[in-house]
Amino acid sequence: CGKSTLLKHLIGIETASQGEIFYSGQKFEANTDEAERIRRTFGVSFQGGALWSSMTLEENVALPLEQYTELKSKEIRDIVDFKLSLVGLAGFGHRYPSELSGGMQKRAGLARAIALDPKILFFDEPSAGLDPLSSRRLDDLILELRDALGATVVVVTHELPSIFAIADTALFL
Repeated sequence: CGKSTLLKHLIGIETASQGEIFYSGQKFEANTDEAERIRRTFGVSFQGGALWSSMTLEENVALPLEQYTELKSKEIRDIVDFKLSLVGLAGFGHRYPSELSGGMQKRAGLARAIALDPKILFFDEPSAGLDPLSSRRLDDLILELRDALGATVVVVTHELPSIFAIADTALFL
């Protein structure tokens, strides 16, 4: 029905043929410098995790910090270790995505999504493919991170239990 398409418009991967998107009163047009500035306040967790398979978890989480900050290597390592610990993956930074379970891959993707302390976290089907217990744990983690970061969370999902666990406001398509 267009849930993921709506998300792609909200983060600027696709351009809407009609309508406008605003963040904090700023018009968001996908291919502008202003959109790039706004996009850096986002954290995005894609359905499949979207981790680089040739990179360790540490390297995956460090990537946005290396690209978008002037931090030194030691500072980046400290932040990466902290973000991995926040999602329950302390000590797993040396592993590659293929060495992890599906739930761990999703949490690793989440660690990368929060690397830059985003104001808005976007999730595309965060619990897809997870068993009910892992799904509930991920929902709880999303709420903990929302509160810790003071972030707005936008979740695209068809999982009603997740909607009821996470949402303050829901839009049904």
